[in-house]
Amino acid sequence: MAAVLQTRGLLSLPTNPKIKSFISPPNGLRNRISPTNNLKPKNLSGLSLSVNGLPRFQGFITKPSLVAQKNKTFHVCKAEAAAAADGQPQFSEIEAPKFMGIETVTLKKIVPLGLMFFCILFNYTILRDTKDVLVVTAKGSSAEIIPFLKTWVNLPMAIGFMLAYSQLSNVLSKQALFYTVMVPFIAFFGAFGFLLYPLSGYFHPTALADKLLASLGPRFLGPLAILRIWSFCLFYVMAELWGSVVVSVLFWGFANQITTVDEAKKFYPLFGLGANVALIFSGRTVKYFSNLRKNLGPGVDGWALSLKGMMSIVVLMGLIICALYWWVNAYVPLPTRSKKKKEKPKMGTMESLKFLVSSSYIRDLATLVVAYGISINLVEVTWKSKLKAQFPSPNEYSSFMGDFSTATGIATFTMMLLSQWIFNRYGWGVAATVTPTVLLLTGVGFFSLLLFGDPLAPALMSFGITPLLAAVYVGAIQNIFSKSAKYSLFDPCKEMAYIPLDEDTKVKGKAAIDVVCNPLGKSGGALIQQFMILTFGSLANSTPYLGGVLLVIVVAWLAAARSLDKQFTALRREEELEKEMEEAAVKIPVIPENESGNGTIGGGPELKPIGGDSTGVSS
Repeated sequence: MAAVLQTRGLLSLPTNPKIKSFISPPNGLRNRISPTNNLKPKNLSGLSLSVNGLPRFQGFITKPSLVAQKNKTFHVCKAEAAAAADGQPQFSEIEAPKFMGIETVTLKKIVPLGLMFFCILFNYTILRDTKDVLVVTAKGSSAEIIPFLKTWVNLPMAIGFMLAYSQLSNVLSKQALFYTVMVPFIAFFGAFGFLLYPLSGYFHPTALADKLLASLGPRFLGPLAILRIWSFCLFYVMAELWGSVVVSVLFWGFANQITTVDEAKKFYPLFGLGANVALIFSGRTVKYFSNLRKNLGPGVDGWALSLKGMMSIVVLMGLIICALYWWVNAYVPLPTRSKKKKEKPKMGTMESLKFLVSSSYIRDLATLVVAYGISINLVEVTWKSKLKAQFPSPNEYSSFMGDFSTATGIATFTMMLLSQWIFNRYGWGVAATVTPTVLLLTGVGFFSLLLFGDPLAPALMSFGITPLLAAVYVGAIQNIFSKSAKYSLFDPCKEMAYIPLDEDTKVKGKAAIDVVCNPLGKSGGALIQQFMILTFGSLANSTPYLGGVLLVIVVAWLAAARSLDKQFTALRREEELEKEMEEAAVKIPVIPENESGNGTIGGGPELKPIGGDSTGVSS
């Protein structure tokens, strides 16, 4: 490289600088300091920045005449270009401060977001485990309440909440909307632990529920339990809303607001790993508070004490979330966004159904989503009914759920680390069939223990476990591995399936699945169970039929996954072929202008006009 004059690494001047037309006589740098200019000494300490960001030295400051004569040009040295060519940053670009290779501005966003996500999911695990304990182990209730609760209480309240949220978003600022949603959650969970649960015996209509149950029969135990323990059901709904509203709407909406696309690609996957770390720690917390009953004397309500401790932590974490949100809004600059809004198709239910039926690709993808929702619901509710039979005490039930959450976090964390290897080694098709295969194998084992537990009892007793306990453990394993496979493989496969689609099908297909398939998958299993309970009298009597339904659904799931894999692979090959054709296409070269004014290709010979072309290259 040509020798470059460097002044303490701040200014670099090439020996043969490029010039550009400005307003100066062509006599180089020396003519920029003209004898006719007024030279005035300046007492400056160090260097100062000129208007264009270039440094100048202490001493004399030139004041060149701004009166230009016609056809005269100044030649300005390209010091910045020389510095950039020499691998040095340009003076107009000040490098942002970094810590461990990451810009501090980015860290000021990502670290609080990570802490917020940890606190939100820490709370969600505690609330998820506690809501099941409350409604399943309550007197006069059982796991049969869950299908009715999800369909007739949780779904209407979720719809009502989203309608209210939409209205509030039109009149409140984003910060005011965040606090308006968060504060009622924090207040309710604190009030439930210290007021509603201790006083529940005074306002639960137990006598009315007993009279209705005696007249209607035991098959209506589930629906009547909603009336019997209505405050516990309200806690159940609020805990469910925490997962859908605070996690999906508030957190991810805020994260997408303050992060750029590049930051999201780099740090969002780390949030998934952090979520499972929160799952592990919150599971240990639930286990600790659930075991407090062992150290208490007789006559003390251990579950009430455990509930107060866990709700205190939930309130504390909620306040920390609000504090982090305030700090980010106060001290972190928001990225600039384009004001142009993309139009998204708004599809109604009937339009979504028509679109689902018309496309085999979208139909197979919809089958995957619906099948997972129904399958996991069928097994989970049946497992929780056996869990209550094994652990009737709220503290024992909650302690087991703490271990279950910790194991789920560890399994999911491990599966997320292995998922990249599975995708790279075996491809999309195998990754998409892992979740239904795991659910099928563990589901067969779980329902086999329920249906054929008595003949297996002697063999199981030799290992020191009963058929009921074995069914509880197998059901726990089924739920742990099914959920870990869902988070690490099923969800990525579902999102990847949209990538090779054309833009219209991609947007409309996702809208159709969000409108129809997600609610259908969640409520489909609950509706099947309600029908079975009302037809056969109880969940236990429905077990053989639920096992048969599960088998049919998982087989359909696997068939849809194989069909979708063929279509996905074909679209990917077509996409790769199009890319190869684009890369092989002949592109018109850009002709830069050299110093003599002639257009050349890469410094090659001068282009000459072809015969018959009246336009030549200017000289």
